[in-house]
Formats: sequence, structure tokens, C-alpha cells
Amino acid sequence: MTFGFFCRSAARQLFSASHTTVDPKEVKKFQLLAHKWWDEQGEYSPLHSMNDIRVPFIRDTLLNLSSDHQLGSPLSGIKILDVGCGGGLLSEPLGRLGASVTGIDPLEDNIRTAEQHKSFDPDLDKRIQYKSCSLEEIAEESTETFDVIVASEVVEHVADLETFISCCYQVLKPEGSLFITTLSKTQLSYVLGIVVAEKIMGIVPDGTHDWEKFITPEELERLLESNGFLVKAVNGMLYNPFSGSWSWIESTSINYALHAMKSKAQEQSSSREPISEAEEEQHPARANTSTTV
Repeated sequence: MTFGFFCRSAARQLFSASHTTVDPKEVKKFQLLAHKWWDEQGEYSPLHSMNDIRVPFIRDTLLNLSSDHQLGSPLSGIKILDVGCGGGLLSEPLGRLGASVTGIDPLEDNIRTAEQHKSFDPDLDKRIQYKSCSLEEIAEESTETFDVIVASEVVEHVADLETFISCCYQVLKPEGSLFITTLSKTQLSYVLGIVVAEKIMGIVPDGTHDWEKFITPEELERLLESNGFLVKAVNGMLYNPFSGSWSWIESTSINYALHAMKSKAQEQSSSREPISEAEEEQHPARANTSTTV
């Protein structure tokens, strides 16, 4: 019996039907909006503008980890799994940076929208493939396949977060990177993320979020590190509904972005990469903050 066969067999047992990351209620919520992903003035406009900071965050972090990159195509040769890709809002800019992207989403209508949109660009059509499936299905068939996983605005919608993280560990290559953006679980995030954003201003549809599924960066870090990851950076994010733009802030009490790496067995879970003041000024997205309000 080969090691690869053993890993695949173990994955099938671990990520069986009793452990699923897909919440049917969440899928039903997004069903009605599947055709609206590329309406930049519609319900997903905050995600369009989030690309202005989340794409550089991913790009710059990966470039800092390796000096081997091509000018004009900096992510060439990097295999990225975009979990909960929706209509491809993040998959496409990562593909334009040269990455080979696999976007997955449990909702077939989302995948159809993503496929249709990428077909307008022949270069993207070659670099991006989409699949309507769950993360655990990928974990059953793939072991240490991807260099990077991105899960942007996803973890607050999954049914089982620990299974989700275990699956990420399963499919990442050694020292691979995991990027997460999500909402913190604080009183402020409830007021601004649900009461104001959903019920008062209608920035996102009412009922999009369940505050009980939000998670603080401290809780997420503990969960990641107990599952074999090293958290390297945590950065606060803020959305301005009047300008429609995102910015980096010190506080992680509303939204935050996190970068973690699949650790080596001998590494300790308490270490983070130090960042000098000069580096922080040059790359604010790499600032390592965990301030809460």
C-alpha cells in the first residue's frame, strides 16, 4: 500500500457524509443571487471593492515568501484553490496575476455564472477551472495538491469549521499558505455587520449573515494552530459604505484578514514572522495586529 493511497483512504474516512462543510441553509440563501455576482453596483459591490485590498494582500504575501517570480505574471506557477468562489470575483484577478486557479462552490448556479464570465477572456479560460463541489470532496481526491488556499468571506457560512480547516490542511502542500477574510464575533460586528449593513442600509441582503457563526481572530488562530497551521499575520479591515471602499485598520473587531501556513512537524505553533516598521509602512497588508474593541 502506497503512502498516497493511505492518505486518500484516511481522508475518505475523515471527511465522510457525517462531516460536511456545506450548510444547506446557506446555499439556499445565495441561490437567488447567483446571477448577480458581476453587477458591481448590486448586492456584491462590497466584494468587488474588497479586491482592492485582498488581492494585493495575497499577492504581496506570496511574493515575500519567494523571490522566484515573473515580471508581469508574479503568481505564475502557483496553484490556488479558491473555496466558495461564487461567481469568480477573486478567482479572476488571481488568474490575471498568472496563478493556476481552481474555484469551487457547492452551488451549481454560481459555477455557471463564473464559467460564463471567464469565457469572455481566453487567457483566463486557460488558467481557471471551476467545479461545483464541496471542500471535503476535493480533500477526498487531492492530497498536498495546492500551494495556496483562499477562503474569502466563506468561513462564516460553513457548517463545520474544524472540518473545513482539516480539509484545507489535507489539500495544501507543505508550507502552503491559507488566506482567510471574515467577520469577527463582537458586539460591534453585530451592530455594523448585521443591523446597519443588512437591516438599515441594505448593503447586503437581509439574512446574509448569522452572528453565531462569526469567529474572533483569537478563536480562529487557536483552531488553526491546533490543526497544524502557523498564523503569520492578522489585519483589521474596514468598509466605508459611503465611498464603497475598504481600508486596513488596526482593530480586528469588525472584519479581518488572516494569513497562515501549513506548518512543519517540528515547528512550534507560537511563532509569527516579525515585521519591521519599514516593512509595515511599505506593505500595510502584512501588519500583524490582533486588537479588538
